[in-house]
Amino acid sequence: MPRPRAPRLLLLWPLLLLLPPPPAAPGPLAGPAHARLGTLAPAGGTGGRGTGVCRSRPLDLVFIIDSSRSVRPLEFTKVKTFVSRIIDTLDIGAAATRVAVVNYASTVKIEFQLGTHTDKRALRKAVARITPLSTGTMSGLAIQTAMEEAFTLEAGARGPASSIPKVAIIVTDGRPQDQVNEVAARARASGIELYAVGVDRADMQSLKMMASEPLEDHVFYVETYGVIEKLSSRFQETFCALDPCMLGTHRCQHVCVSDGNGQHHCECSQGYTLNTDRRTCAAVDRCALNTHGCEHICVNDRMGSHHCECHDGYTLNEDRKTCSAQDKCVSGAHGCQHLCVNDGPGSHHCECFEGYALNADKKTCSVRNKCALGTHGCQHICVSDGAASYHCDCFPGYTLNEDKKSCTAVEEARRLVSPEDACGCEAALAFQGKVSTYLQRLNGKLDDILEKLQVHDYGQIHR
Repeated sequence: MPRPRAPRLLLLWPLLLLLPPPPAAPGPLAGPAHARLGTLAPAGGTGGRGTGVCRSRPLDLVFIIDSSRSVRPLEFTKVKTFVSRIIDTLDIGAAATRVAVVNYASTVKIEFQLGTHTDKRALRKAVARITPLSTGTMSGLAIQTAMEEAFTLEAGARGPASSIPKVAIIVTDGRPQDQVNEVAARARASGIELYAVGVDRADMQSLKMMASEPLEDHVFYVETYGVIEKLSSRFQETFCALDPCMLGTHRCQHVCVSDGNGQHHCECSQGYTLNTDRRTCAAVDRCALNTHGCEHICVNDRMGSHHCECHDGYTLNEDRKTCSAQDKCVSGAHGCQHLCVNDGPGSHHCECFEGYALNADKKTCSVRNKCALGTHGCQHICVSDGAASYHCDCFPGYTLNEDKKSCTAVEEARRLVSPEDACGCEAALAFQGKVSTYLQRLNGKLDDILEKLQVHDYGQIHR
């Protein structure tokens, strides 16, 4: 009885694995220059990306292929074509990449070991001769066999001193009938990099259990064997160590740095730090880190930069970090209405002229005593009547004149009023009386003349 197909909606997520990765987020600076590390030599007269022979990364590569009953003969042929196409893109040889194939169903069979074939033609023929085993799906047993028998020095694998990567690609279309979690973990712990390729009814959870991290780079899925060949170009880019910095597949937000053998790491522009995802960048708060070098105040700017400032009364030096005290009394920037008093480096206070008091703002002044100002005009004594009021007084023996400011001695005033002056005053008063009487008489005569003239004019009119 055939197993039910997984819902098509569930299969949409794995298909995204076949799409090219999104471009890296733009950083604040121009992208770095990248150098291509891997090279592709032409094969069969064809060239370009996706074709040719990789000559930059030798591998110990083991294919683990599912040939259980669910894999139809034509579909199994597609799997062998997929294996052959990957082999075609590699530089095969004793000193280059070595290939082995493990065939499994309910039993496991090593079709040929890593040291069996050292040329590409022999490998293709050996792959073409593989036949299905037709029963069961013992994926865990197949991985264990590859680990214990295929990746050994006796089978042609190279030792740890060679630093040759050990890579296994398992292809399956079903759910494992044994436990794969623990055996896959042991294989990864032994240094084997596991890729899991699922087809059609493959169980996605099982694929994730088998594959190495990161899963997005090691788990692949296709709906049918008819399109499995499309994955060969993805493996070519991986195994040929094509520089992801050159390909634009690095996903670094700022700077991609090639480490060789297809490896890379991300870095950030100045003023930024790499986040925990090792790809994106965050602005560095240098003021918080206390690495700014500012003598007084550090101010964060946008885009991860900062600048230095100084406390009030200081000015920033040419080095843009240290500060010098500013004499505000000399510079005229003190704001004092009357007097500025320098108290030391970068410090001052305001004072007022005599007779004035400093206001609450500690800068402006108000009149306190006009007498103290010396502008009162009093000849002898100025007496303050309040903040802005006063009157003048005289010393003893003097009297205040009508101008309310000057003073005259009392004895001198008495001398000015003599007996002769008194007689003169009486004569003047008598004379003024005589003149007044005479004027009164003259006015009476003028009134009589005017009356007579009025009578005469009236008689003339009535005649």
